[in-house]
Amino acid sequence: MTTSVAATTPAWERLHPLSPVVRGGRAVIVLLFAIVAATGGGSQNGARTRLPIDGALIAFALVAGLVHWLVTKWSFDGVTLRIETGLLRRDARQVPVARVQAVDVVEPLLARWFGLAELQITVAGAGKNARLSYLGRDRALQVRNALLAAHHGQHPATPEPVEVAGLAVPTDRLVGSVLLSLPALVFVLLVVGVVVVALSAPHGLGGAIGVLVAYMFSTGALVWRRFNVLYGFTVGYAADGIRIRRGLLGNVAETVPYRRVQAVRQIEPLMWRPFGWCRLEVDLAGMPGRDRGQGSGRVRKTLLPVGDRATAAAIRGAVVAEPGCEPTPPPARARLKAPLSFHFLRAGHDEHVAVAVTGRFRRRTCWVPLDKVQSVRRVQGPLQRRLRLATVHVDVPGRDVEAAFRDRDEQEAASLVDEIADRSRTARSRVGPEPRPPAAGAPAPATTSPTASSGPTAPGATSPPAGWYADPSGRHRHRYWSGSAWTEHVHDEGPTTAVDPL
Repeated sequence: MTTSVAATTPAWERLHPLSPVVRGGRAVIVLLFAIVAATGGGSQNGARTRLPIDGALIAFALVAGLVHWLVTKWSFDGVTLRIETGLLRRDARQVPVARVQAVDVVEPLLARWFGLAELQITVAGAGKNARLSYLGRDRALQVRNALLAAHHGQHPATPEPVEVAGLAVPTDRLVGSVLLSLPALVFVLLVVGVVVVALSAPHGLGGAIGVLVAYMFSTGALVWRRFNVLYGFTVGYAADGIRIRRGLLGNVAETVPYRRVQAVRQIEPLMWRPFGWCRLEVDLAGMPGRDRGQGSGRVRKTLLPVGDRATAAAIRGAVVAEPGCEPTPPPARARLKAPLSFHFLRAGHDEHVAVAVTGRFRRRTCWVPLDKVQSVRRVQGPLQRRLRLATVHVDVPGRDVEAAFRDRDEQEAASLVDEIADRSRTARSRVGPEPRPPAAGAPAPATTSPTASSGPTAPGATSPPAGWYADPSGRHRHRYWSGSAWTEHVHDEGPTTAVDPL
């Protein structure tokens, strides 16, 4: 195949020359703290004895960072990002832009001092993120823009789309949400317990204080991490996705492509409800990331760490359509099965979205676009059978990502399975059908120029040769047939070839 982008030989590049300093520097800082802790209060003779060992460990960390820089190279030709690394065991990765789920620019504290940034690319179906550690900050932003432009079928050199400012989460509201979290509540209860023990049984005060201190050390890191990660949270809107920036000691710039959203979840903890606060999360197909990855088969990212419902609705409207129906409760007899949560169960759907509300103490509202649905299943337990109830699960990629129509009438549940499955197929057809192989025996098009191609029409017994044919999905003018399968390479007008995820 001859294209103006993919046919060029990739130009290999190295990471930034200061990358070994950042990679080795992180290990050196940890070693220095360990050395200071080990030598504190020790004799001078012991410190002199350990000095050669400590110096060798620091030198090894710096040399390891230099070796990693020497054996690592990368290239991007507009279609595929290639990363090769490894000294004893060579690792060569190829990341097609069609499989890119999200692109993040991460600036740890040490990297920020040197003007460097790490590029993290979340890839669908990959066991781990692809990383470029480290590039110059401007170069990292340039590569991110090229990856996202190619992912959306544009030329990699397309300028970055204009970003419209959305909102910034106030620091006082973020602090309030952290203080009203479950770890903070447990801490308050432990303090109350210590006071009660001090007044009623002073002899057990030492043990109670010990428990309190241990809890502070175990959860303090979690509370600090939440504040550090979500500090300065801002949201912006661009043509290629939602732009998120956050972080106190280390800055993170994330881009969430609109079309990769699998589900949106709004969470309202019990202690937040008097203030009307909620948290908004989005699930992307892929593997867990560093921020909020859980389970397998998806990446969970925060769109709004804390905010009012109106703000959450405005952000949610950018990624999923507002359902044109009011969620309805289950039948009254479902109260016998779920007496505590019955009043909080709601569910509904239209031709675009399924929405479900569950949870008494931690209310969760989940919106699932029907064009992303992977399966619809009906589950009926022993008690549900006696009450003539059933639950319908609308599943998207991931172990716990779903819109669950809990405890519905069994006849309603049976009709929901067929209705939602049918509407899901209709929703996917509006987005664009999956491409099918061209008809066997079709005439071979001219491959020297994409514009000279013609679509396969005649049936036959053998597969047609590789070449450009009319795009069977209807999204583009032509798509390239490899001889056995449709590829991601498409074009509309002119010789420029773009990339379209199948």
